[in-house]
Amino acid sequence: MTGETIIEARDVVKSFGETPALRGASIAVRPGEIVAVMGPSGSGKSTLLHCLAGILTPDDGEVWFAGQRLDTLNETQRSELRRDRFGFVFQSGQLVPELTAEENVALPLLLGGIRRAAALAEARAWFGRLGLDGLGQRRSGELSGGQAQRVALARGMVTGPQVLFADEPTGSLDSVSGEMVMSLMTRAAREQGTTVILVTHDARVAAYAGREVIVRDGRVSSLTGAAPAAGQAR
Repeated sequence: MTGETIIEARDVVKSFGETPALRGASIAVRPGEIVAVMGPSGSGKSTLLHCLAGILTPDDGEVWFAGQRLDTLNETQRSELRRDRFGFVFQSGQLVPELTAEENVALPLLLGGIRRAAALAEARAWFGRLGLDGLGQRRSGELSGGQAQRVALARGMVTGPQVLFADEPTGSLDSVSGEMVMSLMTRAAREQGTTVILVTHDARVAAYAGREVIVRDGRVSSLTGAAPAAGQAR
């Protein structure tokens, strides 16, 4: 792992039963970079994201984060890493329906042991930044799709993560709401120096990234910029 790279997959292999999803995928991402991972449905792009994030462990190959081998950590260690250093935005938002919008945003802080008052205060600061003023007490069923996804974005960014993983974050939105979410996401990430790994099949969404890679048949077939180098110290 070099100082140029914050997160990296090396020759990652992953299958689900007899069905191969990744067949030796490699990708390396620099700190603060926004990378779009593209590819057709079933290409393995979401599986690659889940391996990079420690949600899935590969069958073979290696995943590195900040100089540490991620795929050999146990589930508790990976969960702590996801809680403390990673952020997530998924296609459906996955807000907790019983919680208010501001409680949803504060949730990662509360899980990390931050006192409720301080966590909610930190959460509220994001509402103005993302055009959500006045919506903090609403529950997910009272929000539009675009509003709910901006709440999910705030939840993903509230801890100041080193890496934000976004899996089809505009997939359920109309084009106007999708463009707003992407603009806000990329701006917030750049302001905080957060690395973003974005999975999408939409070229308009990928255009917000600084670099695009293509996953086909479980391999990264197009890769520019930071890349794994032979003989790196492990």
